[in-house]
This record gives sequence, structure tokens and C-alpha cells, in this order.
Amino acid sequence: MSQYPSITSAAEPANIPAKLPWLALLALAMTGFICILTETIPAGLLPLIGEGLHITKAMAGQLVTLYAIGSLVAAIPFAMFTGGVRRRPLLLAIIAGFLVFNTITALSASYALTLVARFLAGVAAGAAWGMIAGYARRMVPGVLKGRALAVAMVGTPLALTFGVPIGTLLGDLIGWRAVFGVMSLLALFLIGWVLWKVPDYPGQPANKRMTVGQVFVMPGMRPILMVVLTWMLAHNILYTYIAPFLEPSGLGGRVDLVLLVFGLAALVSIWVVGLLIDRMLRLLVLISLLGFALASVALWIGGASAPIVYAAVTLWGFTFGGAATLLQTAQAVASGEEGLDIAMPINTTVWNLAIAGGGIVGGTLLELVGVQSFPGVLLILLIVALIIAWSAKRHGFSR
Repeated sequence: MSQYPSITSAAEPANIPAKLPWLALLALAMTGFICILTETIPAGLLPLIGEGLHITKAMAGQLVTLYAIGSLVAAIPFAMFTGGVRRRPLLLAIIAGFLVFNTITALSASYALTLVARFLAGVAAGAAWGMIAGYARRMVPGVLKGRALAVAMVGTPLALTFGVPIGTLLGDLIGWRAVFGVMSLLALFLIGWVLWKVPDYPGQPANKRMTVGQVFVMPGMRPILMVVLTWMLAHNILYTYIAPFLEPSGLGGRVDLVLLVFGLAALVSIWVVGLLIDRMLRLLVLISLLGFALASVALWIGGASAPIVYAAVTLWGFTFGGAATLLQTAQAVASGEEGLDIAMPINTTVWNLAIAGGGIVGGTLLELVGVQSFPGVLLILLIVALIIAWSAKRHGFSR
């Protein structure tokens, strides 16, 4: 039996199936896949984007930053203003946003216009991440809510495993603009999939919606958010600038292979987390943070050695793959069903604050100090996250 309390809604429909609606959940996973792919693909294409728009690698890295800022500023207001809107039309509008803004990015010859398109795509992503978890959990009875969330989140490691490396390879073969065009086609395909298989639900009644302040002060919420901030800031400093970071080890030309190794490890991780999360969420969080810290130490000591880099990247990927599921499940337990529709946008806001911070901090370190400074900064952030998670024994990451 799970050690975590049930957060089944009292208003849960009686006709919810007692098995996972795989095709509907995988459509949500595909939405997450497009969100992550749109967000992270510049990390593998920084040199090509820089050449195409006649900008530096650090400036190209701000395509990730602007996307994150869009998600950051949009998630909470979007959730508050659309809480009563039916779910499927809202999801379709979000996916159509990816179709439009990725197409603009593919065609734009202006750095400024590209940044605007990236910001608006980030707005769409913030809206999507604010509703995917709640949407997935509404499709199943209480006993399956954790598994449904794990399935809906599988798009993240899949994007990291196959999307970014293949996108990087395609960028070398057909150009970075064509890669964004392919993502637009994926969005078009997903619109049809959602219309075909994803059920519709009404929005939340106004008298049942909680405020941001009410959710934020719930026991355990703030420690979880601090772990999200420090953990994801460390991750994105390294991930956003992985191409220049690999140059001292001679792997600068093998970004696609390194990201494939990372993603495969992440995919294994989400499978393990999906099996164990109901019984050992706290332990999995602590192990993940400790493992990433050890990977940072390895990169600090042996960052110029290709074998050590591959080993460290494998460990990093294994600790990251289940992170979204772990942290969102902890928040779902802390917020309860009534606060979930606001808790997830708060999580999205903090998550993307960390992504934006990773682009800014990483770019600053790259320009002023160099990539050799990355592992030490990562280690400090991860130690802070580990201390916070360890201390949140009663609420947040309870035993």
C-alpha cells in the first residue's frame, strides 16, 4: 500500500475506467514531448543557430531563456483566467500555438522576431504544463492517478532521449530551420490525435478554486518549490550549454551522441520511478539529488576526459529522468485535488524560472569564466537542494 495519502476528488465521475486510457494519456505525453523539444532543441543547435542568425553562442542560448520566461510569466495567470474553461478546447488552442510559433521560428531571419516567437511558444508551454498533470489525473480513479501522471510525463525523457539528439543530427543534415518546421508538423498531427482520443472535461467551478496564496502556504509546498528551483537551475546551466561544455573533452562534435546517452539513462529513470514512486518518493528524490551531485564532482575532476564525461552524463540522465514525476507527485500530495490546478502552474513558474536562470547564469559563466566553472556551481546548488529535501521530513518529502 502506498505511504502517501489518496488525493482522489470527491467529485470524481463514477464512470472513470479502472484501467489506464493509454492513447489519451500518450496524447498528453506527446504534448509534453513537443513542449520539451521546442524548449531544448536550441541546446543542440547553438552553433548552427548562431551562424544562421549571425549571433554568438551565448546569444543563441537566450532562445532557451526567452522560452522559459514566457512559461514563467504565463503559467499562473493563464491557470487563474482559464480555470473554468473546458479542458480539450483549451489544450487544442495551446497546441495550435506551438504550430504557429515554431513555424515563425523556422522562417524568421530576424533575431528579435525569433526571440518574440520563442517567448510566445514559452507562453503556450507554461499553459500546457499547468494543465497536463491535472488532466491526466482526471482520466483515472484514485488508485491509478500516480501511474497516469507517470505516463503523461513520459514525453519529457522521450524528447531528451530521441528528440533532441535526432533534432541535432537533422540540424546538421537539413538545417536548423527545417527542424523547427518538423516540430510544427508534429503539432499539426497532435491536434488530430487530441480530437480523436482525448476526452473533454469541464473546468473547475469558481467556488472550488483556490488562490495562489492559499496553495503557496500549504505545508510542504515551499520546500518542494525550493528543491525545484535549485535542482532545475543546476540541470539547465549544464544542459543549455552542453555543446561548449563538451569541447575540452574533445566531444564538441558529438553533442548528439552525448545527449542520446543522457536521454536513454533518463528513459530508464522514469521507468524505475514509475514502479517505485508510490512506496519511496522521498528516497528517490534524495538518491537523484545525490547522484547528480556525484556526477558534478566527476565532471569537475575529469571534465577533460571523454570516458569520465560519458559516465557522468549517464549518471546525470539517470537522476533527471524521473524528476518531473517525483516533484509533481510531491506537489499533488501537498496541494490535494482542490489545489492541484494552481499548484501545477506554480511549479511551472518556478521550473521555468530555473530554466531562464540556467540560460542567464550559464551564459554569464561561459563568457566571463569559462565552462570549467560549471561543475562547482552545480555542486553548490545540488547540496542546497539535498539539504532542503532531507529537512522536509514531515511535509513535502515526507517519510
